[in-house]
Amino acid sequence: MKKKFGKILSGLIGLVILMLIALIIYLTAILPNVGNPPDLKVELTPERIERGHYLAQHVMLCMDCHSERDYSRLTAPLIPNTLGKGGEVFDQNMGLPGRFVAPNITPAELSDWTDGEIFRAITTGVSKDGHALFPIMPYPNYSQLDEEDIKSVIAYIRTLKPIEHEVEKSRPDFPVNLLINTMPKPANLKAKPPKSDRINYGRYMATAASCTDCHTIMGSNGPVAEPFSGGAEFRFPDGSVVRSANITPCEKTGIGNWTEDQFIARFKAYADSAFVAPKIGPDDFKTVMPWTFYGKMETEDLKAIFAYLKSLSPVEKQVALFTVSE
Repeated sequence: MKKKFGKILSGLIGLVILMLIALIIYLTAILPNVGNPPDLKVELTPERIERGHYLAQHVMLCMDCHSERDYSRLTAPLIPNTLGKGGEVFDQNMGLPGRFVAPNITPAELSDWTDGEIFRAITTGVSKDGHALFPIMPYPNYSQLDEEDIKSVIAYIRTLKPIEHEVEKSRPDFPVNLLINTMPKPANLKAKPPKSDRINYGRYMATAASCTDCHTIMGSNGPVAEPFSGGAEFRFPDGSVVRSANITPCEKTGIGNWTEDQFIARFKAYADSAFVAPKIGPDDFKTVMPWTFYGKMETEDLKAIFAYLKSLSPVEKQVALFTVSE
């Protein structure tokens, strides 16, 4: 009887091992499966380059993550002559499951990428060699944008000054190094609404700007709190913590009492030529909000985002925006 039980147990253990091996092979060899990159060649028209510059710098914030920023100053403004060179690190100190490094996206690195490969990376999170990107790069949002806007960003990236800068590879922690391959999905591109459709156009621009990613507490499987209600924590090396604001139209704890003019002015203050980002010390207020990038967003686009945010259901949640290190 014991021998028979032992054989059954051994068989079950063997079956489990085979299933685990099959699962690992599926996760690492079969996934991600979003299809081949599209066969396309983006024409570098002045209109596309101008639109791409606007999107990459002030809406989608490609240059926010793929350049160097001066974190010794409030708002961490861009360090000149670093556009697209990569190297920014997003790691466990920020609560992330690994060490993720923004790659170099200047022509020095992307010269052997096709436009289709760049398009696939932006919209599905799959790199040239087929490996999955962690969605700290907000490709789930970019996958919902207009095809022409993605092409414009590609056109602009192609015009960046080439910078030779080797960047370390990202290293997801276990088990994310396996599960990361389940994250990329085929793109769900959508036509950009007309600007006259203020709320839907505002939703489109808020998606492009990834507003919900920072203004929502996220878990491993998506939001764990009401979208746009704030409270997501961002830790600094000195131990201080900044939290995203509640930007729902709650009159007590959100932006319900804000006027459109106040909303616009909050952004445009950082685009004023007179603004110089001040140096910050350990106990000084900090922010991860890239005001100096968003500050140059077109006023009409900011108005549309405000209209969209005001259309949301209000969520009453008080957020302590900043706490110093203990």
